[in-house]
Amino acid sequence: MLKSLTHFCLAAAFTVALISAQTTGTGTHMRPTPAQMVQHRVQFLTTLLSLTADQQTQATTIFTNAQTADSTVHASLKTADTALKTAIQNNDTATIEQTATTIGNLHAQTVATESKAEAAFYSILTADQKTKYNSLGTQGHSRGGMGGEFRGAH
Repeated sequence: MLKSLTHFCLAAAFTVALISAQTTGTGTHMRPTPAQMVQHRVQFLTTLLSLTADQQTQATTIFTNAQTADSTVHASLKTADTALKTAIQNNDTATIEQTATTIGNLHAQTVATESKAEAAFYSILTADQKTKYNSLGTQGHSRGGMGGEFRGAH
């Protein structure tokens, strides 16, 4: 559990750094698009693991599909967060309980989607790449991030 939390924090830090690094020509910060996030993630993994062109294509597909699945969940989370804020302001404890459960379930869906994508990515790696990939967690490096979380195979 602690190792997963550490990986989550590192992935979140990487994602924040990635988002912060995105600027327009005028110097204002722009949030990267989902496609840009996937592209940066695949580039990052290619640099670390020397992915082949075929692996890069497969990884792009895997992470794009996960991004697409997560986008619906993120929209639902936004709605649930708004409902929770309203319930708090109204001291509506029944709605707080119900919305908290909904938010927990939505977070679980995100974890499952991202973990399945990670497993699919891990399965396309060679034995040497898996060894290098597995060592990333022990060295304190982030493995990229789809929305912050990217746990890595253990």
